Amino acid sequence: MTKTRARKITVRQLAIEAARIAFDRHCEDIVVLDLRGISPITDYFVIFTGTSGRQMASVADEIAEAAAKVGHRTLNVTGVKTLRPSRRRRSVAEVLERRQLGEGGWTLLDFVDVVVHIFDDEHRHYYDLELIWGDAPRVRWQKNQPRTARTTRTK
Repeated sequence: MTKTRARKITVRQLAIEAARIAFDRHCEDIVVLDLRGISPITDYFVIFTGTSGRQMASVADEIAEAAAKVGHRTLNVTGVKTLRPSRRRRSVAEVLERRQLGEGGWTLLDFVDVVVHIFDDEHRHYYDLELIWGDAPRVRWQKNQPRTARTTRTK
């Protein structure tokens, strides 16, 4: 039996796919920032707001799984509270499974060239990453999105 390898997508495509997953799972205020040439740390930020701890954990898990299927490994997951520390490297699913839902308010998935920030409403306003990275252009991530449209989800 031969093992098929997943076709690796570009980091821009990964950022757009993460935004679309968040949109499909009813997250709010979704923004993709292009940090190439602005930040030496990463190329793209994907920022959005979850409506509950359970939703935030679920979306983070789905994004990590989707990224793995297309050849992008999650380097780190932070902002999730685990039940007990371990020296063994855990998968994203294991980390999120141990999460104490509703705590933290900010989950970060680090794919090196793409960093996904999942906030609750309070932490999103407090940290205001869009203001800090205000010089970064916004990426159009929705299909058929007009150039002037805001990339937010309305209630």
